[in-house]
Amino acid sequence: MKASVRPVVRVKVPAIPLSLESLVAGLLPEPISIGESSADVLSYQRDGRPVMYLKSVRARDGEALHADAARIIWLEGRAPAPRVLALAEESERTWLLTSAIPGVNGADGRLDPRMVIEELAAGLRSLHALPAAGSPFDMSLATRLLVARERMLAGVVDVDDFDDENRDRSPVSLLDELERSKPEEDLVVTHGDACLPNVMFESDRLSGFVDCGAVGVADRHQDLALAARSIESNLGARWVAPFFEAYGMLRPDSERLRYFRMLDEFF
Repeated sequence: MKASVRPVVRVKVPAIPLSLESLVAGLLPEPISIGESSADVLSYQRDGRPVMYLKSVRARDGEALHADAARIIWLEGRAPAPRVLALAEESERTWLLTSAIPGVNGADGRLDPRMVIEELAAGLRSLHALPAAGSPFDMSLATRLLVARERMLAGVVDVDDFDDENRDRSPVSLLDELERSKPEEDLVVTHGDACLPNVMFESDRLSGFVDCGAVGVADRHQDLALAARSIESNLGARWVAPFFEAYGMLRPDSERLRYFRMLDEFF
């Protein structure tokens, strides 16, 4: 998942089920589309600020929202994240209603870059310090490489979105290298897609993580690689080294970082 600023455009969304209407009564709905998500999304606002988000997908694709909900529930009390307000299966669709995290995402150009990298580093350190044995979500390379192969065989890997260094390579070639060069893993609880648009900030503090569907036990470089790439893309390359210093990693492993950036080409 690339780290560029997410486009937000108006779209049409399905009518919400009656069972959810009472939960959003009195709030102003705003249809939006965020990034490359296949979900339909409504932002429910009060006084011009989002207070809830309602995502929906076709029932056959509902597993992703169930996974998102399970991870958000698990994160409660462990890391700042939205709250699950409702999860429903109606009208041949799966619906997930969550609270909104206050603030703006880390790709917002109004934020101070040093604050962003320091708060992100602190937030990831805290997340990575959670007991990995307590997480029920396996996002290790054994799992991720299997999903990567499934996505490649299904023809859903977007080769046009590959990083420049991989532009002339095929998914088969990349996956072969990933499987041959799999590193020994430093397993921690990870966000899984720790790019700046998935991290919210308010009043010069990290206010929460969003898009939590990939949360689980994985190598810490899964987060560090995508965070560093996003920092370079959104804030500039000069902020990457200070980010690693703030995280406490004075000598980042460039090969591990490259490996997990390459793995991300499949997602």
